[in-house]
Amino acid sequence: MRLITVAGPPSSGKTAIICKTAEALQADGVSVGVIKFDCLSSGDQALYERRGIPARTGLSGNLCPDHFYVSNIEECLDWGLQSGFDLLISESAGLCNRCAPHIKEVCAVCVIDNLSGVETPRKIGPMLKMADIVVITKGDIVSQAEREVFVHRIRQVNSSAVIIHVNGLTGQGGHELGRLLQDAAAVDSLQGKLLRFSMPAALCSYCLGQRRIGADFQMGNVKKMELG
Repeated sequence: MRLITVAGPPSSGKTAIICKTAEALQADGVSVGVIKFDCLSSGDQALYERRGIPARTGLSGNLCPDHFYVSNIEECLDWGLQSGFDLLISESAGLCNRCAPHIKEVCAVCVIDNLSGVETPRKIGPMLKMADIVVITKGDIVSQAEREVFVHRIRQVNSSAVIIHVNGLTGQGGHELGRLLQDAAAVDSLQGKLLRFSMPAALCSYCLGQRRIGADFQMGNVKKMELG
C-alpha cells in the first residue's frame, strides 16, 4: 500500500484536492482511504464518505495535532492495510508552520494556495521545504504573472519538488496528481522510520494547562524575546 502525507496551511484547499484526486484514482480502479487529523472538530469525514471514500478522523483536543499525528500514524497505516486500500492519504491540520508530518521514504505533499501571498512560501517552513510534491491551488483567481512569481518563490524554498497546479472546484490537475501518487513507494510498516524534520521542542507550563500570565507561572521550555 502507498501512504501519502498531505500538509498545508488552513483553507489552502487540502480536503478539496484530496476529494478530486481520490475520485480520479477511484475512476481508474484504485482503492483509496483517508485519515483526517484535526484539533477540536471536523466534518471532513462525512464529506469524504458522501463521495464513497472511506475515512477516519482523529481529533487531538488539547494536544498539538502534529504530535498527535505522529503518535497515531502507525495504527492508521495498519487500518489502511487491513482495509485493503491501494493508497492511504493522511491529511494534517496544518496549523503550525514549524511542524511537518512528513516521514522519510513516504511520499510527502504540501498544498499551498496562490491567494496566500508571494511571501508565504518563505514562512511555511518544513511542511513545504521537505515536500516531494507541491500542489498550488486557486491559481484561476490570480494573473499568470502572479502564478509565475509564486512558483519562483516556492522554488527558492524547495528546488527539488514536483510543482503541480490543481483546481479544487473543477478537479483540473487531479488526474495528474493521482498518477504522481501512484508512483510513490509502497509502505508496509512505519516501525523505526524517521520524520523528515523534528517536531518543535514544546513542554511548558502552558502546554500542561496553565492559564495565568507572568514569569512566576512560566516553567519548562520557555523562550523570551530580546527587546533591547
